[in-house]
Amino acid sequence: MPTKQNRMLVALRLIPLAAVASALFLSVAPVAMANPHILVDVSTGRVLEHEEAFRKWYPASLTKLMTVYTTFRAIQAGQVSLDTPVVMTKHSSAQPPAKMGFKPGQKLTLDNALKMMLVKSANDLAMAIAETVGGSEQGFVARMNSEAARLGMTSSHFINPNGLPGKGQYTTAHDLAVVAVALRREFPQYASYFALEGFTNGVKEVPNINLLIGRFDGADGMKTGFICASGFNQIASATRNGRTLISVYLGTDSLAARADDSANLLEKGFTSQFPGNDTLQTLRPYGPGQDQVADITADICSAKGAHARSETRDETGRMKVLSPYIHEMTHTPNFVYATLIGGQNAAPAGGDKLAATGGNATAATAGNAPAASGDVVDVPIPLPRPTY
Repeated sequence: MPTKQNRMLVALRLIPLAAVASALFLSVAPVAMANPHILVDVSTGRVLEHEEAFRKWYPASLTKLMTVYTTFRAIQAGQVSLDTPVVMTKHSSAQPPAKMGFKPGQKLTLDNALKMMLVKSANDLAMAIAETVGGSEQGFVARMNSEAARLGMTSSHFINPNGLPGKGQYTTAHDLAVVAVALRREFPQYASYFALEGFTNGVKEVPNINLLIGRFDGADGMKTGFICASGFNQIASATRNGRTLISVYLGTDSLAARADDSANLLEKGFTSQFPGNDTLQTLRPYGPGQDQVADITADICSAKGAHARSETRDETGRMKVLSPYIHEMTHTPNFVYATLIGGQNAAPAGGDKLAATGGNATAATAGNAPAASGDVVDVPIPLPRPTY
C-alpha cells in the first residue's frame, strides 16, 4: 500500500469516529507514486517485499554507505587502518553542510572520522576519508564505482563520496540493499559503527539522526539521507532473535515519515509471512523509471513540502511519529568519544549549527529550498503517538 495511505490509516485511529466517514471519502482521491522500497533478510538475501525497487533515485547521504564499504575494503586489503590519520584539506573543509567544520590541516583517526561521518552525515569528513583512502576524490570515486559494479549494483553510479547533488549520481532501492547487505555480511566486526547513538568531543554531544536507534526494538543501523531531489531517504536495519532485516525507503516527505515507514516495514518483516522466493540476486528489473532519475524537488522543497513537514511536529518542535513501533528512548543515550588527534583544538571551526529541521537550516521554512545535502543534528527526541 502506498506510503501516504499507510500514514492516513494510522491517523484514522487518532481522530473522532464522527470524522471517519469524511476521511474515508477523501481516501479515494488519486494517490501519488508509491515510494520505492525494499525489505531483505540479510542471512538469506531473500527479498520479502519490494515496490519500484529499480526506479532510479538520487541517493543523497545514503551514498556514504558506499563510501564506508569502499573504505572497509581498503582496510581489509591492508592499504589503510583505523588508526590512519585523516587530514583535512582545503577541498574537504570546503564541502557544504552538514559538516564538522574542521580547518585544513587538522587531523583525526580514520576510526573517529567514520564515527562522526555516520552519526552526523558530515560531508567534509566523507570527502576527507575519500582523499585519504583513494589519494584524491576522483581516485576514490573510481573505487566506489568499481566496488558497486563488483557487487552487482548495475543501476548505480557515484560522482562523489558524500551524496551532494550532481548529474550522474543515482542508484535504486535494490542497489542500496545490495551494499547494505554486503556491509553486514562481509564486515560484521564493524557493525557497531552503524548503531551509534551519538558521539561527543568532550564538549558537545551529537545525537544520531536515525530515529530508530534506541527507539525501535532491535534497531542497529544504518543511514539516513536527504536532498531536495530525493526527499527523505532511509536504510534501516534491525536484529531480533538472531535474524537481521534491512529496509530501504526512498522519497518520503519528512524525517518523521521515513522513520515511520522504515519501522512499519521492518516490523512487518519480523511478524509476517511473505510469498515468493526472490533474492537480491534473482530479482529482475521491472517497472518504470529505469532510464531517468526521479526528481521530487517540487514536492519536497516548496511551500507544500514545508507544510507537510510542519504537520509532523508539535508546538514545541518535537517530531510526532505515527508508527506504534517507535517508542521513547528508555535510557540515557550512549555517546562514544570521538575528536581530533591530541594536541589540536577539539572544537569544530564553526561547522554548521543547524536548527532541528528536515535536512538543513531552511528545510522547514515554507517556500525556502534546502541548500545542501545531509541531515542535521540537535533533533529533538521524537514524540511517539499517544496510546488510545
